[in-house]
Parts: sequence; C-alpha cells; structure tokens
Amino acid sequence: MRLPQGVIALGLVSLFMDLSSEMIHSLLPVFLVTVLGASAMSVGVIEGIAEATAAMAKVFSGAVSDWFGRRKPLVLLGYGMAALTKPLFPLANSIGAILMARFLDRIGKGIRGAPRDALIADITPEAQRGAAYGLRQSMDTVGAFAGPLVAMALMAASGDNFRLVFWVAVVPAVLCVLIIAFGVDEPDATRPAVQPRFPITRDSLARLPSRYWWVVGFAAVLTLARFSEAFLLLRAENVGLAATWVPLILIIMNGVYAASAYPFGRLSDSGSRRALLVWGVLLLIAADITLALAAHVWTVGLGAAIWGLHMGATQGLLSTLVAEAAPADLRGTAFGVFNLVSSAALLAASVIAGSLWTLVGPAMTFFAGAAFSAIALLGLIWRR
Repeated sequence: MRLPQGVIALGLVSLFMDLSSEMIHSLLPVFLVTVLGASAMSVGVIEGIAEATAAMAKVFSGAVSDWFGRRKPLVLLGYGMAALTKPLFPLANSIGAILMARFLDRIGKGIRGAPRDALIADITPEAQRGAAYGLRQSMDTVGAFAGPLVAMALMAASGDNFRLVFWVAVVPAVLCVLIIAFGVDEPDATRPAVQPRFPITRDSLARLPSRYWWVVGFAAVLTLARFSEAFLLLRAENVGLAATWVPLILIIMNGVYAASAYPFGRLSDSGSRRALLVWGVLLLIAADITLALAAHVWTVGLGAAIWGLHMGATQGLLSTLVAEAAPADLRGTAFGVFNLVSSAALLAASVIAGSLWTLVGPAMTFFAGAAFSAIALLGLIWRR
C-alpha cells in the first residue's frame, strides 16, 4: 500500500533542511576548534545547550498543536525560523555568535518537531506507521548524507572556505519552506469542534499510559550513550583526518542510516519491535567500543557506519512506539514530552562527553557511551 502524499512531502522537507543543516554542522566543530579557538568542552556545551533549547520548544509546540488541533502552521513556523537563522553562521566571528545562531536554529527545530511527528501519525494508517516514520527518517538522513558530501566538495574547491559553505547552505533551507507551504495538506480530523483545555496539565499527562513513560525513560538512557555526533567528527580529526575530509565521517554514518531506516521501519510493522530494539542497542555498544579503540581513520569510519546502523534500527521505531502509546488528541504533547526528556539527556550526555574528552581523553568518552548503552540494554531485557 502506498504511503500518503503528505508523508512523502514531509520527507522531502526533512531532506532539504538536513542538507542545509549538515553542510554547516559537519564543519562546525572543526570551525569552532581551528578557526575560533574553542575547546572540546566548549563544543560539548554548545551542542548540549542547542539540543536542550530545541527540547523545550518541542514540548510546548506539541501541546499547542493538540490545543488548536492544527499542526501545519507550527511546522511552517519552525522550518521558516530555521531557514532565517542560517545566514547567521557565515556571519559569526566568535564562539558566542555561534552559540546564538545554534540557539535560534534549534528553537526552530523544536517548534516544528513534535507537530510534524504528530501530523505523520494523523495522516498515516496505523498499519503503515513504522514504514512512514522510517521513510521520513530515511529521507531526512539522505539530506544528512548529502550535506557533508556537498560541504566536503565545496571545501576542496574553495581552499577550506568555511564561510562560503555556510552561505550555500541557505538555499536548500528556503526550498523546504516552499514545500511545506504548497505541498503539505492537513486533515480536517485534527481540528476539534470544541476548543479543549491546554494539554500540559496533571490530568492530561496522567492519561499517557505507563508503556509511553517506559519508552520515554528507555530513550533517555539510550541518549546518554549517544551524545552529539560532533564527537565523531572530533574523533576523526583526532586520529589525523584533515579538516577538508572530516565531513566524510558524517557521510558514512548518514549513508548507512539512510539506507537502513526505511527497511527497519517496515520490519518493525511486521516483526518483533523488542528484538529490533535489542539489536539496535547492541550496535551502539559495538560502535562506541570501535570508536574508543580507533587509532586510524578507517576505524573511525567503521565506528561511524555501525553508529548509523544503530540509528536506522532505533530512531523511527521509538517514534512509532510513542505514536502508538499516546491517545490521538495528545500526540503532539506526547512527542513534545518525549523530545524534551531525550534532549535534556542529550545535554547531559554532551557535557559529560566533552568533560571526559578534555580531562581523560577521547577513548574514555566512547567507553562511557558503551556503559550507558549496557544499562539501557539491561533495562530492555528486564522489562517483558
């Protein structure tokens, strides 16, 4: 059965925005360290604050979309805001300016994230949701794959001109806003006849079942093990990869992620989701250990590939589990809370990773990730 047109359109939106974002983010850690003189700890703090900011916006935007019964206006606002902040990166001349740009960009991401995920559930039959989230994640990751590739080509052609790459990244961000405006329709079923109460209340949250809260807790522990991907890029630079070729690591990771997300999504619709989660956590443990022991660029590439396979197995599946566990009128709130908790965990993970990197060394950063992954695995095995 063919997936709804709106799912495909939202996939294209994710593709173009990730193309834009990853052209910047694949170079940003190295730009911060080599051009602006930031430390690895500073990179961790910036990434953590940025993602935590997105999380705070997600919980409120998801609740607002439930309250009004409208998702598309918030999706358009979030992507539009992200597009408007893209020129701030090539104009930045200090660590503070980069932090501000990331802060505003992530607010846009936070505004769009939960309403978009809830909208996918609204327009997709239940039997196809795993495939729908897998397809969106796959197309999102195609953009994440292409972004570093374009960035690397532009860096090689321009003699490592970081700011030129950041300017080019503005174009696909504008395209994704146009697709939302003209290519995504919202079903009337999401618009309530009677204005409900604002959903962030004790009574509303109490309606979210225990299996939903278990997914939230599991994802939080797993996020502690999967800190910012900026540290994969720093690991590549640490073992001797030149700045021009550092985006190759994200190309490898996102290539595997893009190729695996949709097949894993379809598998989750027809197979054991618990078994798929177990394999996903085992893959993250393997990736962390590989990256901890890496002494050559090819080993970092192997670790990044395994990391991408883990993402393909788990990310769409976790979204599917949230959509299934939440009542239809609280889906936006459920995705917002889920993303808030996960992003708070990412803030903690990125600060911990940056601290371990600075104080102990790169290997301990990834060994700590493997330890958190093992804790998540024990919790998954314990829960029947």
